[in-house]
Amino acid sequence: MSRAQQPSRRTVLAAAVAAAVAGGTAPAAAAGRPDPVADADDPGRTGIRPIDYHAWTTYSEWHGGTSQGTRAVSGRRPGVVLAAPAGSTEYTDPHTGTTATWEYATWTSPSHRLAVPATEVVSSWNAHTPEGTWIQVELCGTYSDGSDTPWYVMGRWAAGDQDIKRTSVDGQSDGKSSVWTDTFAIDDASTGLRLVAYRLRLTLYRRPGTRLTPTVWRLGAMGSDIPDRFTVPASTPGLAQELVVPRYSQEIHKGQYPQYDNGGEAWCSPTSSQMIIEYWGGRLDPGQLSWVDPSYADPQVDAAARYTYDYQYQGCGNWPFNAAYAATFKDLQGVITRLASLTDLETLVAAGIPAITSQSFLKTELTGAGYGTSGHLMTVIGFTADGDVIANDPASPSDDAVRRVYKRREFENIWLRTKRYNASGAVASGTGGVCYLYFPAQPSARQRKALAAVGVR
Repeated sequence: MSRAQQPSRRTVLAAAVAAAVAGGTAPAAAAGRPDPVADADDPGRTGIRPIDYHAWTTYSEWHGGTSQGTRAVSGRRPGVVLAAPAGSTEYTDPHTGTTATWEYATWTSPSHRLAVPATEVVSSWNAHTPEGTWIQVELCGTYSDGSDTPWYVMGRWAAGDQDIKRTSVDGQSDGKSSVWTDTFAIDDASTGLRLVAYRLRLTLYRRPGTRLTPTVWRLGAMGSDIPDRFTVPASTPGLAQELVVPRYSQEIHKGQYPQYDNGGEAWCSPTSSQMIIEYWGGRLDPGQLSWVDPSYADPQVDAAARYTYDYQYQGCGNWPFNAAYAATFKDLQGVITRLASLTDLETLVAAGIPAITSQSFLKTELTGAGYGTSGHLMTVIGFTADGDVIANDPASPSDDAVRRVYKRREFENIWLRTKRYNASGAVASGTGGVCYLYFPAQPSARQRKALAAVGVR
């Protein structure tokens, strides 16, 4: 589960509900059912999506931004690199107290006008940061009243932890909006105020006097205006299929590496990430795992926790840090978005794309889970012939117990709702369909169509 008790964490997660962990065959596609990917172009399939994911990924898009010392590069994975420093600056790492000088350059996106004016925005990125480099991602938006936000820091990130400690930044607000770890949010959505457009700014850093550079391949953000609701409409089952995804338990890591939030229930996000990374063929070699205690099972989960850890949040549940970690593996991309329905998940699974979902629930609200949580990540890998959800749930006592089947209607509601009652009977918030999507850097035509159907290009 996530560290939802952290005061700096997004306001949509309430105080933690006590967690108590409990303790296949892949069914064939149901005869006569439509193909979710083939039907993805059906205009009546979904209504207007209250979600807008937009990204900069192509050479022309990188070339179209405003550059100060950066350069667009073409090739199989177009990106932006540090070409000539725009200047140098000192950065004092708040988590080590170390001050160092860094050369930097910036790239600023054109303004993106949101298809749906948003109450929340979450940015995500894919980058290569060799030792001696790191990046900062910022967002500046325009409100529906015509005023602008300040430049908000959405993350300071490096794949490793030898140069800086990757971190979110607390205390960012202008009285109209705030940043909660990784999420920009309008402070009082009931006023009608919305974010109607935004720009993203990258700052690329390197050690002075070197030719090192980060490379950023994807930079994007998901804006959304999900209606407040305790109950969401039921969807009709449309797929019977199961993907073969590795199974890892977070619970067998309890007490490991207190400096990365102590394993166990705190590691649902990196454990889920590692399952899908390995589904796509991502592997860590023995040298990359040599620092892990050799007595620990599944050392790659310990590595995922270390390299998704947010030193400000003091946990591994920073959404974009997990997507960025996934993209450090060869030929993988990662994004954070929201999905609108289980139909969206069926479309992805039908194209061979599993997904990581974020949800909060009481023990009584998800039959067979055996626990309640204020925030938990699990991996959706398929659907039964009855339409129920097949999930690799890392909150399981062993790797063998990770595969679960959850009732469709229960899972759909706890994942997509924005309001719920917590264990004390007070109104709390839900995540409204938050999802991590990891997929190939060069997706197949079928995968591209499925991703486009859920708003990801």
